[in-house]
Amino acid sequence: MATTTHLCFSPSISVSSVSSHKYQKANFLIPKTSQSRRISTIIRCNTDPLGDFGARDPFPEEIESQFGSKVLGFSDTEHKILIPTASALSLAQQECTVISPDQTPLSDYEARQLLFKVVGWKLSREDGLLKLQCTWKLRDFNCGVELINRIGKVLEGTGHLPTLHQLEQSNQVHAELWTPSIGGLSMNDFIVAAKIDQIKTSDLVPRKRVWA
Repeated sequence: MATTTHLCFSPSISVSSVSSHKYQKANFLIPKTSQSRRISTIIRCNTDPLGDFGARDPFPEEIESQFGSKVLGFSDTEHKILIPTASALSLAQQECTVISPDQTPLSDYEARQLLFKVVGWKLSREDGLLKLQCTWKLRDFNCGVELINRIGKVLEGTGHLPTLHQLEQSNQVHAELWTPSIGGLSMNDFIVAAKIDQIKTSDLVPRKRVWA
């Protein structure tokens, strides 16, 4: 038994006014025990690019009912802007703090966890002391001097400076961070390393060769 069903979305119109560009016809075969019914469905396609999505203006009845005062977020709602704590800020945004001599240095585990937050740095243990080190390979000696000047400018006023020196290769600069007063690493060392990571060095490093 074949049955033809017409489904029209609002606004409803007669089937006789169906136009080819606004409607699509689809056939569905629905099994029913030993018989099958073929349903021919006409579905109205919305040609309005905006459709029925998004917010709408309230109906007059809704305004009269003062529904706005009965929902969350009305005009009397108190809004607060919370300032993030230091732990939520990136290391580069934090400031160095005063380190007391009786303060315990960071453990190996703590240092390895903080190492994920700095780029290009590595941990090194020398004479039983844990240090943070980084080496840059630059184009020439003058680029090395420029990098040292940039580091000094960025860290000016922090009160915590790394040990900087150029290696035997004149185009390499080596930085070493640790806190001598506690005999190991402190949070200040990683804060300084993160600040150094933000220094622009793309114009100082060797240019990569491009092969045709």
